Amino acid sequence: MSATIIDGKVRAEALRNTVADEVARFRAAHGTVPGLAVVLVGEDPASQTYVASKAKQTVEAGMRSFEHRLPADTAESEVIALVEALGRDDAVDGILVQLPVPRHIDAGRVIAAIDPLKDVDGLTEVNAGRLAAGRPGLRPCTPYGSMMMLDWVGRPLAGLDAVVVGRSELVGRPMAQLLLMANCTVTIAHSKTRDLAGVCRRADILVAAVGRPKMIPGDWVKPGATVIDVGINRVPAPEKGEGKTRLVGDVDFDTAKGVAGAITPVPGGVGLMTVATLLANTLIAAHLRRGLTPPAFFADLDARLFGR
Repeated sequence: MSATIIDGKVRAEALRNTVADEVARFRAAHGTVPGLAVVLVGEDPASQTYVASKAKQTVEAGMRSFEHRLPADTAESEVIALVEALGRDDAVDGILVQLPVPRHIDAGRVIAAIDPLKDVDGLTEVNAGRLAAGRPGLRPCTPYGSMMMLDWVGRPLAGLDAVVVGRSELVGRPMAQLLLMANCTVTIAHSKTRDLAGVCRRADILVAAVGRPKMIPGDWVKPGATVIDVGINRVPAPEKGEGKTRLVGDVDFDTAKGVAGAITPVPGGVGLMTVATLLANTLIAAHLRRGLTPPAFFADLDARLFGR
């Protein structure tokens, strides 16, 4: 048995094309295009790369990109003031603060300053509360993108056992809530879970989001399960030369792919889908801010995923 590879590149490209088509319709109907503002504090190399990629893809989708790169020693009050100003800027439909921020800045206070209608990462208390209540709203990009990948697999989700390994506010908890909305039976596992291997082995859907390279081996995977690997870990790659690294997931892909029914690779999986979902959320926010109904594509997607 060899798993179907859930190709994030193909899925993300399809979503970006859908967003670009809808942005063109939005421009024709309203004479403007959605705008996404990204705030980056500091010079973290990975964050710099992510922000550049987001800006490039935003423009390619026909939207406006506003980049705000601040020095690492920027005061917390200045970051909050910028976020609040972006909330008042009518050209901006989505605001994303790139995490992590430097240690002297309280990320919670910065996120709290984001206008919930522009919170395209779904992290404010308003949007987190809507998600917890099963109500429509802006959803965190990585979990929502992961749900789209599950939709692509084509297996009905209702009634399946889902295990989410990781309980972060960014991925683990919202992922579990979306799976609940899809009528799965959900378990959240974490570092203190007893018999973690046994918990994973009963999962029809296994989502790994712990940030530990290859933590989940193939013999923890139920035969035929769908595996969504959210982890992006950089590890030494001596075969490439001294000091070289490579990316791996939280799942040992080489052993898991022979057991799973479908699996996302790292790289080339959830990470690509996350950025495409950010663009989709910006488009949705542009509609909601104006009292408009989001494009039918998203209503149809929600009906398939969360229809009762």
